[in-house]
Amino acid sequence: MRLTYLTGVVLAAIEAGHRYGFDIMDATGIPDGTVYPALRRLEARGFLEARWEDHAEAAEAHRPARRYYRLTAEGRALLEQAIDRFPGVGRIFPDPEPEVG
Repeated sequence: MRLTYLTGVVLAAIEAGHRYGFDIMDATGIPDGTVYPALRRLEARGFLEARWEDHAEAAEAHRPARRYYRLTAEGRALLEQAIDRFPGVGRIFPDPEPEVG
């Protein structure tokens, strides 16, 4: 996979606790036409794991179910490579939030 600044930013956002598409878009300012294809590529290559939110929880909140992402060990290694290559990536989200669930 070609390592780009965008890839690093998406990985950093997820590591920082932004776990679903709209939240990643809000945190990074990257549009959906860029974020969602990046998420699909990263998941297909094993850098991310994803799971769908329980549909009952989403319905209770009156919204569509969210797909939650988290970094795999390979994803964390790729994030480290991105930070080495693009130092600004490591400064975007300085304090990662602990993963819930």
